[in-house]
Amino acid sequence: MPAADLFPFVTRVRERAPLVHCLTNLVVTNFTANVLLAIGAAPAMVVAREEVGEFAAVANALSVNLGTLDVPQSRAIRAAVDAANGAGTPWVLDPVAVGPLAFRTEFALDLLDSKPAVIRGNASEIISLSGGAASGRGVDSTAATDAALDAAQVLALKTQAVVAVTGQTDYVTDGRRVIALSNGSPLMTRVTGVGCALSATVAAFVGAASDRDEFWIATLAAIAYSTIAGELAARDAALPGSFAVAYLDRLASLDAETFGKTLVQREIVSG
Repeated sequence: MPAADLFPFVTRVRERAPLVHCLTNLVVTNFTANVLLAIGAAPAMVVAREEVGEFAAVANALSVNLGTLDVPQSRAIRAAVDAANGAGTPWVLDPVAVGPLAFRTEFALDLLDSKPAVIRGNASEIISLSGGAASGRGVDSTAATDAALDAAQVLALKTQAVVAVTGQTDYVTDGRRVIALSNGSPLMTRVTGVGCALSATVAAFVGAASDRDEFWIATLAAIAYSTIAGELAARDAALPGSFAVAYLDRLASLDAETFGKTLVQREIVSG
């Protein structure tokens, strides 16, 4: 996928400032909002069950993160997803820690019937969602991303969603096409919220897409943009605290030329 086809989505987000409704976990709310502001989107953290349906219907995209899921939030998520679907608002599912934990796993599997536009998770989460053996260590994957590639394709075909498996190498598939992205930095795993904010970034890019046919390339663009910014930020800062600030700065300042020079990707031909 040429960089020249991906970076226009960065420009589109900056120009359109899509409104992203985030139902995310308690740990990452502030960082997620700052990431969305840095990329040029407009974050909203409306969480009350009495309001989420109304708000999801007017947002450009909805980002659902199961990190600190409880019963009240599950009801709010269900109301928001139903309203988003009714209004034609695309939504992204981040199935944090799905697999080993029964409550969130059952809830996530139920949400698959509500047609997420994109599912973004680590290898263990994607394997579990596709029906594979439960694994994972808390919110961390115990599997490499390439081990989840078949599961991601199966899940994409089953749900008609774009599926992104993120880790050392990121894979994005719609069930037929697969692109591997190899940018990023280990420091991205040392700052709480980088992965969760990535799902919200995907939502922003999907929210700026013209139609469902663009969700695939919008997801590729969002992940490439985020991981390139992380790779460049690691050149500016060697420790987690300064990296978090450098990451926000790189998200805000990344230009098309630097994006194109830094992007590392390859197409996977599946049998």
